[in-house]
Parts: sequence; structure tokens; C-alpha cells
Amino acid sequence: MNKSNQAIPIVFSLQPHPLLSGLVSGLSAQTGGFETRYFPDGESYLRIETQVEQRQCIILANLAHPNEKFLPLAFMASTLKELGAESVGLVAPYLSYMRQDRRFEAGEAVTSRIFATLLSQQIDWFVTVDPHLHRVHSLQEIYTVPSTVVEGAPIIGKWLRSLHDVFLVGPDSESEQWVSQISAQSGHPFVIGEKRRHGDRDVTIVLPDLSDFTGLTAVIIDDVISSGHTILQCLKSLNASGVVSVSCVCIHGLFADGAEAMLASAGLKELISTNTIPHQSNRLDVAEALLPPIQKHLSGVTLHARGQSAIKVNKKEQP
Repeated sequence: MNKSNQAIPIVFSLQPHPLLSGLVSGLSAQTGGFETRYFPDGESYLRIETQVEQRQCIILANLAHPNEKFLPLAFMASTLKELGAESVGLVAPYLSYMRQDRRFEAGEAVTSRIFATLLSQQIDWFVTVDPHLHRVHSLQEIYTVPSTVVEGAPIIGKWLRSLHDVFLVGPDSESEQWVSQISAQSGHPFVIGEKRRHGDRDVTIVLPDLSDFTGLTAVIIDDVISSGHTILQCLKSLNASGVVSVSCVCIHGLFADGAEAMLASAGLKELISTNTIPHQSNRLDVAEALLPPIQKHLSGVTLHARGQSAIKVNKKEQP
């Protein structure tokens, strides 16, 4: 192998992803080739077509709906290491299994910790965008490999600066951290609603007095839209308060069970998401924000031994 090629990282994309071209270009990387298919009994076949020996490899994986994606990810990461890759990092713009972070009822699986243990065994480092942290305050509490969290708020804030005559709306207290940060960056005022939950999909949103925002467009902001029912109730409350023009922007758009169509039929003017999860609403690109932490991990990762976890080495701290 040409020694100069060893310095070029290789990016493998488990599924087609809008971030692939931006990452390959921004990292001056090579796109990794592989073949995959299913045997008649449903088992996976995988063959890596790119020479990876002594190369730093990156797997780009959309981990929405993770049950069908974890085994292909594990098979690829393990195979890359067996074939002599210097390191295997993961770019997971959306990190799944952050919801069940404690045992709420007797006998429940704490899946966030189990998933973190399993994923940490496959990779040397990873980068993600705004994981839904709640009772777990840092990924380092459950993951055993180096990780970096990229914030989506500055990307949304930058986009909002071009809009006029709008105010921002957080549907509940959990969204306040996002909305307040975005408001500070965009210069738009914001309000926070109160979510009253009656069941998994039965919620009401109570908003404060909106008389100061008469005639303005409301922009609902949330980190994750899954079923869309919280956004729907927020939209209804805004309409009931006399706000007739309502848009919505989110970092991660899962849009399960036809959420996008439901919101459009309810009168939502515009639905915008970042491209962490591929969807037709993707308008905001996170590729540029991902590049610095990926480059940092590529330059600062060394392995204890083949097949073991990675550590970040700061030469200034070495004795």
C-alpha cells in the first residue's frame, strides 16, 4: 500500500446518508466500498471491498430504528478491526437508546446502559449530535470510549437570523435548554409551554400569554420529533391563542406513524429538520459542525491493543 494513502481516512456509510459527501470532502477521505446482502434465512452477508489495513476507518450510521441496524454495524466494525484497521470510529448523528435510562418499574431493562455497553465494545470513539440526555447528564456516564457531542442549536440559530417577525416556542420545560440557547444566538424572543401528559400520546400544551406577539410567526423548536403529538398540541394551543402562522424546526426528525402528514393537515406552515436523519424536511446541514471533532479523534486516538478500547492521548500530559 502507498504510505501516503495510509494517512487518508476511509468512511463507510451503512445506509445512504446525506452527510456522506460532506464528510468525505471535508476530511479529504475515501469512501469505503463493501457488499452486503441477506441469506434466505435472514442472516447478513458482508464483504469489505476497500483495503483497510493500517487505515483509520469511520462508520457513518443512522441509528434511528436501531434494532435492525446494530448487528450490521457490529459486523462491519469487527470485520474492519480483523482486517487490520488502525482504528474504527463511529459518526452516529442520531444516537438511539437514550430514553430508558433508569428502571421506572420493577423488572424493566435499562436499555440505555445496555446499548452503551454493547456499542462501546465495537468502536474506538464516536461523534453524535445532541443526544437526548435527561437523567444521564453526560455520555461518559454510560459509554466507555471517547465521545464528542456536537450541538445543533448554533446551526438552527444561524438559520433563524435570516428570519424576521418571528418568535420561538418551546413546547415544554425539556425544550427550554434548546430554545433559550437558540434565542440567544438568533436574537428572537421565546416562550415555553407547559406539557401536561395523560398518556404516551395524550398530551396538552398550555402556553403563557402571547399578546405581545400578535401578528408574528411562531417557530416551534424541539430537539426530537417522534410521533409529533407534542408538536400537534402546541400547534393547536398557538392557533387557539390567535397565532395563525406556525412553523416548526427540529434537530432530529423521526416522524413516526405519518407525523409529517398529520402536522401538515393540522395547518403547520413549514417543517424543517437538520440532516442527522435522512428525510425530505432536511434543510439544515450538520456536516461542517461534525468535521472538527472527527478530526480531533482521528489525530488523538491510539489503541491499547487490537480489539480493545481506545484512549485519547494528550502529549503535553505525558510524563
